[in-house]
Amino acid sequence: MTNKSILITGGAGFVGHHLVEGILKKTDWDIIILDRLDISGNLERLRDIEIWEKEQNRVKFIWHDLKSPLNQFILKEIKDINYLWHVAASSHVDRSIEDPLLFAADNVLGTTNILNATRELNLEKIVYFSTDEVFGPAPENVYYKEWDRYNSGNPYAASKAGGEEMAVAFANTYKLPIIVTHTMNIFGERQHPEKFIPLVINKVLKGEKITIHSDKTKTQAGSRFYIHARNVCEALLFLTEKADCLDGSGKIGKYNIVGDKEIDNLALAQFISTVVGKPLNYEMIDFHSSRPGHDLRYSLDGALLKEIGFSYPKDFERTLEKTIKWYLDNPRWLNLN
Repeated sequence: MTNKSILITGGAGFVGHHLVEGILKKTDWDIIILDRLDISGNLERLRDIEIWEKEQNRVKFIWHDLKSPLNQFILKEIKDINYLWHVAASSHVDRSIEDPLLFAADNVLGTTNILNATRELNLEKIVYFSTDEVFGPAPENVYYKEWDRYNSGNPYAASKAGGEEMAVAFANTYKLPIIVTHTMNIFGERQHPEKFIPLVINKVLKGEKITIHSDKTKTQAGSRFYIHARNVCEALLFLTEKADCLDGSGKIGKYNIVGDKEIDNLALAQFISTVVGKPLNYEMIDFHSSRPGHDLRYSLDGALLKEIGFSYPKDFERTLEKTIKWYLDNPRWLNLN
């Protein structure tokens, strides 16, 4: 790839810093990170990247909270970028249930502010990073396609759907070169310890009980497709180079990024305990009935991305085991609070 420059919002977050790492390793692009460094953003993630010391000269950091419009000083700093990956978002379901207005502000207003700023730029491609949760719960054997209807099960999902619709509106109204991605559960190094995989690692190490989200009978655990953040970066690079943008037809410009294997949460926790080498102490809980807003299963159809030429790696178990062992070797990332 020829030398380009890219703006990544939320680039100090879990997903964002993996995208920074992937770009540094796979391209010669310069990177501008826009982040407010809250509970999700952490500069230590960037400093912990293997090649950071060698490649950090290609990265510029700008502090900004997207609930406010981008001022002229920031616009001057980003005026020559080629691409935007809008990854910044509030993303925790529990917190969205407790404070839905905050999520509307971060994910809808914040998206509107960054898209409004791009109207003054001459960008080649804009990526709005959405989620599988906009489609709501997926019954068994149902796999949602890119343009299926929304059915948000919680305020987080609704706020991401709102941001997604704003991206579609800006593409239609202002003819901005936007694509939308829906991504399923992402895992990898330096994830916040509240997330399921590091949470389970932590509890297994301490011998604490783990609650497994299940159906009403407490026999069927919730399930997800998991994908490593590194593979998400590879998909975004592919889409940035090759994908068609939203064109107003309601048929083109959205792409699902899906892991290669579905796994239920109990099987995942058992896999983790085996790698850790300690027993799993767990309890199945009908969390969906006791607390609405938590869906048992999410699922996407990833065929379109494969059809246009992207190949998913088939190494979920190996990648997951490697990630678990990384946490065991780097326990400080399990204890950030």
